[in-house]
Amino acid sequence: MAAPRIHPAGIGFDFDGVIADTIKAFIRIACEQYGYCGICPEQITTFFVEECVPMEAGLAEAIFLQILRDSVGAGLLPMPGAVEVLAEMTRHGQVSIVTARPEVQPVHAWLRSVFPESVWRRMRVAAVGDHDGKASHIKELGLSAFIDDRAETCMQLHHAGIEAIVFSQPWNQNRHTLPVVRTWADIRDLCL
Repeated sequence: MAAPRIHPAGIGFDFDGVIADTIKAFIRIACEQYGYCGICPEQITTFFVEECVPMEAGLAEAIFLQILRDSVGAGLLPMPGAVEVLAEMTRHGQVSIVTARPEVQPVHAWLRSVFPESVWRRMRVAAVGDHDGKASHIKELGLSAFIDDRAETCMQLHHAGIEAIVFSQPWNQNRHTLPVVRTWADIRDLCL
């Protein structure tokens, strides 16, 4: 399903899996630090990585915590095209990021490491600490639309009256009937 055009100031973004390529960092750390090599993103078909990848119990959580606590030190990279499109969007207004992460500081540090000051200063970040708690924050920010990679979150947002758009990832396939974007070029076409 195609998403309707949205003004850049009216849309918000999830951080991990939409702006930041968290799964690529996870796969690299799993191999380099723990010897779990050969994992590819297509294998990760659920948010619960240990359900779809043979891995010690608790290890996936430990790796994700490492990335959440120190995104810069973990070598977290942006999704292809995210830097360019978000920089363009900041010329039209403030960019809003609402993340399920519990701490905002690692996101701010990462944004400062990836974007020029003129861009990251036009970004506001809300760390809500829960995937299921985003709707009220999105409404408080005055946003009418939101892009997230978690299908369940998008369904909740849709039911709360927010235009929810799923950022296509292996873990959200065949789990919804909502509009989808596959790349940041799709997001540029949607908003710019």
